[in-house]
Amino acid sequence: MKNTGDAATLAYSQLQPEHIFHALESLSFRCDGRFLALNSYENRVYQVGIEDDSPIVAKFYRPGRWSDNAILEEHHFTIQLAAADLPVVAPLEISGTTLHMSGPFRVAVYPCCGGRSPDLDNYELLRQLGRFVARIHLIGELSDFDDRPTIDIDSYGTASCEYLLEHDFIPAELRLAYEGVAEMVLDGVEASYVRAGSSAYLRIHADFHPGNVLVTEDQIHIVDLDDTRHGPAIQDLWMFLSGDQTEQSPQLAALLGGYEEFRRFDARELHLVEALRSLRIMHYAAWIARRWEDPAFKIAFPWFDSQRYWDDHVLALREQIALMQEPPLVWLGN
Repeated sequence: MKNTGDAATLAYSQLQPEHIFHALESLSFRCDGRFLALNSYENRVYQVGIEDDSPIVAKFYRPGRWSDNAILEEHHFTIQLAAADLPVVAPLEISGTTLHMSGPFRVAVYPCCGGRSPDLDNYELLRQLGRFVARIHLIGELSDFDDRPTIDIDSYGTASCEYLLEHDFIPAELRLAYEGVAEMVLDGVEASYVRAGSSAYLRIHADFHPGNVLVTEDQIHIVDLDDTRHGPAIQDLWMFLSGDQTEQSPQLAALLGGYEEFRRFDARELHLVEALRSLRIMHYAAWIARRWEDPAFKIAFPWFDSQRYWDDHVLALREQIALMQEPPLVWLGN
């Protein structure tokens, strides 16, 4: 099941409603003509109406990003989690598989689940999310991925910096400033990893943030494990911390209070919070740059090639240097 290459990339950029309906009808879904593009840029994701039934969600995978095996590893992990009664939205198995081919497109189908983003001031909800993350990690540590990478300094930090510099995205007048700041950031990240010690790496969600949690009155849904990979446990927790340290401390206490009901948390990983935030800032900029030829990215991120964006980006990295030098958050539950 291969669809990498220029032809697949061209087809992907020209994905039309008729391709969506044809793919789903080939899987025996009777589409009623309604569809809605959902908030996804890496892949193309649509909510599609089905005759006399609930709508479904169809994900069309970007060519060249993941191998088939890597996608199937994500699906298998998600299904494992759902089978353990975790509220993870798993792909539907159709004709014995969860990954399907329709012309040049690789497609997966999911049930449609609604909801709003979680309220980060709701500490009981954060405690519940902490419980879910711990249970995800209990399953995540049972085995390793074969075809999925690890969150690390080289791929998220060094490679991101090199790509931006090699492809001239950074304005000439900021280039030297960016190079110097990026080097200091990477030094700070390395120092943070040293302070954290030898943290255990396991299969994690890896992109667990409020946008990937859907909350209704009586239910929570965890979605989008597309970025799942190996990483430290704190990666699935820190993106629910917002504000300054005074605001973050009770949020952290709620998350880890729930987490430790199921799995022990290594408090040394708190040294990684700002380091991981720094790597995410660098990786995010390089991610947009790598996709810049996709017309959808130029529409979604029109500010990316502006002087203002790169001024702010360099400033954000400077702030991260200072934050990594401060003492980490204190968890009184430890």
